[in-house]
Amino acid sequence: MKVLHITYDMRIGGTEMVIKNLIESNTDESIDMSIFCIESPLGPWGEELKKAGISISVKARQPGFDLLLIKAIRKHIKDNHIDIVHCHQYTPWVYGAIATAFTSTKVVFTEHGRFYPDSSSWKRKFVNPILCKLTSVITAISKATKDALVTYEYIPFDSVDVVYNGIEPLRPNQEELPQLKTQLELPQDALVFGTVARLDPIKNQKMLITAFAEVSAILPNAYLLIVGDGELMGELNSLVAQLGIAEKVLFAGYKLDPSNYLAIMDVFLLPSLSEGTSITLLEAMSIGKPCIVTNAGGNPEIVAHLETGLVVTNDNEQELKDAMISISQSNDLYVKLSNNAKPRFDEHFHVTKMFDSYSKIYRRTLES
Repeated sequence: MKVLHITYDMRIGGTEMVIKNLIESNTDESIDMSIFCIESPLGPWGEELKKAGISISVKARQPGFDLLLIKAIRKHIKDNHIDIVHCHQYTPWVYGAIATAFTSTKVVFTEHGRFYPDSSSWKRKFVNPILCKLTSVITAISKATKDALVTYEYIPFDSVDVVYNGIEPLRPNQEELPQLKTQLELPQDALVFGTVARLDPIKNQKMLITAFAEVSAILPNAYLLIVGDGELMGELNSLVAQLGIAEKVLFAGYKLDPSNYLAIMDVFLLPSLSEGTSITLLEAMSIGKPCIVTNAGGNPEIVAHLETGLVVTNDNEQELKDAMISISQSNDLYVKLSNNAKPRFDEHFHVTKMFDSYSKIYRRTLES
């Protein structure tokens, strides 16, 4: 069985990590996976997979509706005798589904996330029913994402399956952690709140910082570690200086492998305005970190409130502040959430769970 994954690119991003994990977890010799990227350059994860022997093709999408891209994908499908095209996100679905028209190749479409605020258009109301007819299986990475497909993409509710993202659990280097804390000038008794995300308005780090400013006034040993880079770096640094907490907020920048940074966090925070299934949230849970998240998108499906973490109302600074304080002042609550995080990850979000789900979908699709 030959499965071709069509994606935007294989640079750094949640969707790309999911595809990478899915391919690397493939232990079924009867499933041959390859990748077709419709953007360039390929990026570090793509290069890593190529070195591991994974076939990756790149055809950069041109502005507007690129008919030549459809032709290139169609030729690739025929030349390589592809059985299933797995399209990740909407634009790859458009090109992949049309490219398979009048061939024996089956189509699987996975929606990985939504814009904020969400919206639709008359074009999609016309086009999507056609794409659905060309598609065998549609999946979403959370129930919230599924609801968005129904509401904004006019896709029937019963036509969408939910398959949660899965990853390999992190394996931090425990011997390097004391050195990292020294490098970051964190005191031994530091209570480290942290987050890993691009610095972007949708991730709502501004609210996180303002909430933390109040928390640090109550908890003198509290620190905030922000891992990531992006358009808001200058603005967030200015906000930290304005609030007088520059010595308590650490900007670590982008890290290709944030494992050790996540490991030195006592509590992981995800204040996003919108999420599908956050990879960094899964990474934190995989090493037993209690998490505080907003009830945006798939977050409350991942974090079981008061069992593996705390779920607060979206964009509510007061609730976020209260949650940070409560998790810090109750050792029993902290231990409970920490002890429950990894078992929940293993049960629902381990990469083997995701691979098993998709491999069953592939086989069912070919048999239909």
